[in-house]
Amino acid sequence: MSGFVPGARRLVVKVGSSSITSPAGGIDPAPLTALVDALAAHRAAGREVILVSSGAIAAGLGPMGIPARPRDLPTQQAAASVGQSLLMAAYAQILARHGITPAQVLLSADDLARRTHYRNAQQAIERLLALGMFPIVNENDTVATQEIRFGDNDRLAALVAHLSHADALVLLSDVDALYTAPPGEPGAERIDLVGAPSDLDEVRVGGVGSGVGTGGMATKVHAASIAADSGIPAVVTSLSNIGRVLSGEDVGTVFTVTHRRRSTRLLWLAHLAEPEGALRVDAGAAEALIRRGKSLLAVGVTRLEGEFDAGDPVDIQAPDGRPIARGLVRYSSAELPAMLGRSTGEIGDRLGGSYAREVVHRNDLIVIDQHMKAQPV
Repeated sequence: MSGFVPGARRLVVKVGSSSITSPAGGIDPAPLTALVDALAAHRAAGREVILVSSGAIAAGLGPMGIPARPRDLPTQQAAASVGQSLLMAAYAQILARHGITPAQVLLSADDLARRTHYRNAQQAIERLLALGMFPIVNENDTVATQEIRFGDNDRLAALVAHLSHADALVLLSDVDALYTAPPGEPGAERIDLVGAPSDLDEVRVGGVGSGVGTGGMATKVHAASIAADSGIPAVVTSLSNIGRVLSGEDVGTVFTVTHRRRSTRLLWLAHLAEPEGALRVDAGAAEALIRRGKSLLAVGVTRLEGEFDAGDPVDIQAPDGRPIARGLVRYSSAELPAMLGRSTGEIGDRLGGSYAREVVHRNDLIVIDQHMKAQPV
């Protein structure tokens, strides 16, 4: 099922904290060596590899004498500042055996939410790969705040795969695949292929990570779905299967591509943008957005919530308040009230020709289905 991995010209691999650190904190050299050796061999075959590695906070716990992952942000940041250098030193030592130089890339959610920062990160990774370096990406936990963080490196890995134009994504953890129920339960069966969001309808996915990590199977499913929805196939499996997945064996759970590769703007709008407000629409407008791929016009808007400026992201809600889309609004919350329920022609006559345009243009709009899977209209 994972036969696309060996042929991937550029591969993004993500490994979680629980796979490369001990439960008490500190780096576990055995799995780290197994991972690096496998990726080095894959790279020696002429492919490019970008590693997204968690573990900075966990690596810092032991040296700091902290028995478990701290809950408060300042201590997490302190542990990350201690552990990040230790983590990179460990990678550098093992990579040196293969004649490979690592390159640390620390990103925050803000770096991918701002287009100029996004482009800078994209160009830096491209240049590192061109120079033969081995990029190792992690969230910048030392400076990230609760308000602007990925929350787990699984989502970061999916976004890095899109940013770097990767051909495949591999998400590694301590569980070998996605199962129909938590794998310890009787009757739980491995799911070898997810071809559409509906394939997950009957799946019970656990969302709690390990004692040293923040993720869980739920975050990996979400990240794999982001990648598949962005034109990048993904596989979820365990670190112990790294050699087998790189050779294309039938291991883990494969998420096949569900949509062509998206524009950066739509990916940002779907997975990084924080809505500044909401627009409630009538049934006709909801139908036009979801079924007919139309822009949102003022005539279909019944109410608005929040304060926002032109160009801000807003949620678009069905008559019952359920979010059905997200888009970049063309008017501020101060301008819109005088336009609600009016046709475009009537607005032009009343307010001037510059106002005779869509509230949200279809090119700046995504539709969100019941699985919260973003789709361009």
